[in-house]
Amino acid sequence: MQNAPTRTVFDVITDFLASEPTPEAIIAYRLPDDLEKRAHDLLERNGEGELTDVEHEELLDFVCVDKVMSLLKAKIKRRASA
Repeated sequence: MQNAPTRTVFDVITDFLASEPTPEAIIAYRLPDDLEKRAHDLLERNGEGELTDVEHEELLDFVCVDKVMSLLKAKIKRRASA
């Protein structure tokens, strides 16, 4: 079993947003490689039914952040094209 990262996806996203990024930086934003790898690992292991309850909650955090960032990026793109 892998240990959860010491920094959470919420820590990383809120640090990024608190840095007052430009709209272009938000649109281009991607999670750091270690968190991308962690998310993919959790997704794969979830499909195999191998997650602990804590890991499942962590996966839900990734899903939540992905939804919020996707919505934010879409709104910025829509505003830019208006």
